[in-house]
Amino acid sequence: MFRGRVQIAAATSLFFFHKKGKVQQLIHQLKYKGHQEIGTLLGYWLANDLKNNIRFKQLDCIVPIPVHPKKYKKRGYNQLTTFGKALSEILEIPFIEHELVKKGTTETQTHKGRIDRWKNVKSSFVVKNKSVFKGKHILLIDDVVTTGATLEVCTQQLLLSENVKISVAVLAYTE
Repeated sequence: MFRGRVQIAAATSLFFFHKKGKVQQLIHQLKYKGHQEIGTLLGYWLANDLKNNIRFKQLDCIVPIPVHPKKYKKRGYNQLTTFGKALSEILEIPFIEHELVKKGTTETQTHKGRIDRWKNVKSSFVVKNKSVFKGKHILLIDDVVTTGATLEVCTQQLLLSENVKISVAVLAYTE
């Protein structure tokens, strides 16, 4: 998915996402219904898989895709926080939540194609303090990846830090 667009060291997904499937229902409960315990459970599950995977052995920190402050205020949480903290606990590496930030509001990506998604998010994210990530192998996490536009833009921003490597882990990958 990212080949030729942005350099990713490794990528993984816990599930395949099928419209109207069980994974969609599960993520909907996590993201919109406040069932943050789902994020914890899935974080433990994925972390135990990653712990035994040579491609993810040298990770230094975990960074979630951020939500805009307005969305955070409305929802009351970032659906990736409990997921990221569970990964952090098992992998024994820091969860760094507030250095990659969303600076602008964007329209929902749900019904957009790849190019429109990329245009929608291309200048929406920024790293507050690039030195925090200097020399680190970052595990960038997200809930669902469809076209990869958000992950691509966030990776580009993180790669502006000196000598970083990015790997990606998501809850689900769309078909």
